[in-house]
Amino acid sequence: MKLFKCQACDQLLYFENTKCERSQHRLGYLADAALLSALEEEQAGWHALGRPGRTFRFCANAAHDACNWLVPAGSAEAFCASCRHNRTIPDLTSAENLRRWRKLEIAKHRLFYTLLRLGLPLANRVDDPEHGLVFDFLADAPDPTGPKVLTGHDNGIITINVKEADDKEREAMRAQMREPYRTLLGHFRHEVGHYFWDVLVRDGGFLDAFRERFGDERQDYDAALQKNYREGPPADWQEHFVSTYASCHPWEDFAETWAHYLHIVDTLEMAASFGISVRPRITRDPDLATEIDFDPHQAKDVETLVEAWLPLTFAVNSLNRAMGQPDLYPFILSAEVIDKLGFIHRIVHASARPVP
Repeated sequence: MKLFKCQACDQLLYFENTKCERSQHRLGYLADAALLSALEEEQAGWHALGRPGRTFRFCANAAHDACNWLVPAGSAEAFCASCRHNRTIPDLTSAENLRRWRKLEIAKHRLFYTLLRLGLPLANRVDDPEHGLVFDFLADAPDPTGPKVLTGHDNGIITINVKEADDKEREAMRAQMREPYRTLLGHFRHEVGHYFWDVLVRDGGFLDAFRERFGDERQDYDAALQKNYREGPPADWQEHFVSTYASCHPWEDFAETWAHYLHIVDTLEMAASFGISVRPRITRDPDLATEIDFDPHQAKDVETLVEAWLPLTFAVNSLNRAMGQPDLYPFILSAEVIDKLGFIHRIVHASARPVP
């Protein structure tokens, strides 16, 4: 993620902004240009100051204050590049569902920002009726004894329980699962990792290389999960996995590592946008210093990302502790985990299409 500025007045803007408070221009996001643009209304639609000569309209979900992305005025699509992947949304006559869904869309749009910036293939169910990527945002039945909605992935269909949008519910689940970190955006990044395992690994010719690093995914998945819940992770899990859940099964290892790859790329871009550098005054150790002056989406190798990421996390974790907060990034990247991140980096860039 990066910072933006208003084309009318140079005011600093953030990704979710819908109005420039200085110039009073309405704002809309142009996904094909990775640009938040000030807008001026015309008879034919909205003129984007960031793309002169072109006219746009808002995604249909802007009517629910759930999206600020734009669609070309002449397009047959009602929805933007992110929202057209929605298959099911909750009942919006419920104010609670609407509030939760808006939070889900903030996280999902941040996910799609990165996926689009990486140039990853993003077919929906119109493009690929059998395997396209779609989201079902579902709520539990009103009857507390009824079936519960389980967040997960199945052949391109990602189901998210809308209660995950409630901080209290999510924190209770985080504590119950003994997780150091649980966010909406993390859910989206993890679950989409399962989808891209299908697309990039299974169907992309990387199965053998995957099995060399992550293990054989043909082992019984349900049995592996039950063993993990019963016995917990292996004692040396931090030497091999980015999280305890990653140790359950090769599929979960990949999805967890994929999520962390997206965490790293997105956060490094924001750090670069702020011009952040890290250079502790108490030591000259080069491993603790970094100048984040590159586009992480275009990094030549994973070492470039990790060499910037580690000093940044050492610094921000220390800042969080100074405020009495948990570490921003409470994970250890062992040599084996970095190798797995490198595998993901390679398959992402092997399949990426050109991006602006």
